[in-house]
Amino acid sequence: MVRGLLITIVIAASACGPVVYVNEVTRRASTAVEEARAVQADKHSPYYWTRATQYLHQAKVLAAHSDFQGANRFGRLASEAAAKATEEANAAGAKGAP
Repeated sequence: MVRGLLITIVIAASACGPVVYVNEVTRRASTAVEEARAVQADKHSPYYWTRATQYLHQAKVLAAHSDFQGANRFGRLASEAAAKATEEANAAGAKGAP
């Protein structure tokens, strides 16, 4: 009984990484980067745009190597950078920047 419970806990704990990855990277970070793309962050905020896309890429690379903890960390960084890129691009658009 105790051994079965322990095995269940180990299996459940090992499955958490991919679940968090799907939420953090696949949904949140990818959506944030797409929102930044929609407001032309590549033109108006190249620094944060590049950070966001490179962090997202690195998150996917780490996930491919089953390093979900690292992938989640880079996913959060990608989301933050994409949000900043979107903010700067919206500010530049409001000023009428070319």
